[in-house]
Amino acid sequence: MGGGGGALVIRIAFLFPGQGSQAVGMGKALAERYPEAREVFERADQVLGFPLSTLCFTGPIEELTRTENTQPALLVTSVAAARVLERRGVHASAGAGHSAGEFAAHVAAGSLSFEDGLRLIRRRGELMAGAGKERPGSMTAVLGLDAAAIEGVLRAVGKPHDIAAANFNSPGQVVLSGTPEALERATEEAKKAGAKKIVPLQVSAAFHSPLMEGAARGLAEALDQVEIRPARFPIVANATARPAQSPDEIRVTLREQLLRPVLWEQSVRELLGQGVRRFVEVGQGRVLRGLVKAVDREASLFGSEDPDSVEATVQALEGVAA
Repeated sequence: MGGGGGALVIRIAFLFPGQGSQAVGMGKALAERYPEAREVFERADQVLGFPLSTLCFTGPIEELTRTENTQPALLVTSVAAARVLERRGVHASAGAGHSAGEFAAHVAAGSLSFEDGLRLIRRRGELMAGAGKERPGSMTAVLGLDAAAIEGVLRAVGKPHDIAAANFNSPGQVVLSGTPEALERATEEAKKAGAKKIVPLQVSAAFHSPLMEGAARGLAEALDQVEIRPARFPIVANATARPAQSPDEIRVTLREQLLRPVLWEQSVRELLGQGVRRFVEVGQGRVLRGLVKAVDREASLFGSEDPDSVEATVQALEGVAA
């Protein structure tokens, strides 16, 4: 949209979910309804050499939640949904992906080919699973403390190689990641600091923490092997909460991502600052819409996890932006 007479350009951001959004049946209705979505799943099965589509559509959940499977499953479902939206005339002005979702964002923006993005995210999942076995850890959500209070909790624990703030998800929701002992100590300190609620997460490793150092080295090597092109629209990077669009910026921010916190709240604020008021969660689940709502109650939020939500989104946004 745009044109003469100072017409307002309404900006749309595509948001790509990360681990925690997966569910058995993900993408199945999209693939049944839309040929372009079905093609994405069929191509994924060819690239990976095993039926990822079956795992997405029918499970079992135990296999789907293994991180080396979850991450490619999320990417494929998100790319399928993005292809459907774009075919129907809904285009992004900007984007962001939560943790693993950042790779799907770059496939959708054309900075990574689908094949390279899929192989990279599968490798990332394998490396993270391996790092989790090498240095076992977990993650815990802390509700009701701001970033400064979280810094105080981490200082009190005093083990910077064993624990870190992994996700700044929304105001008052920060996820800590580290060894079981360090998380136990952090839980005590967070309670002392006045945390409203502390929720241990069902994850297999301490993502976005120093425990991922081995995985980060392996991912950097894998990233060096792929071609990265300029993104068609800027992707706000997890590691910096700033737009990355050039190949060099993209490579650096994806490399840093595993050891740095996911600055999600800050990324949403960056998109709002760019004039984005409409956010489409691209792929499975509703997690990111909830996090955006916690930052800005006035934002317009849309989904694409099934044909009904796709059709509602297309009806609301078709031809509006980009």
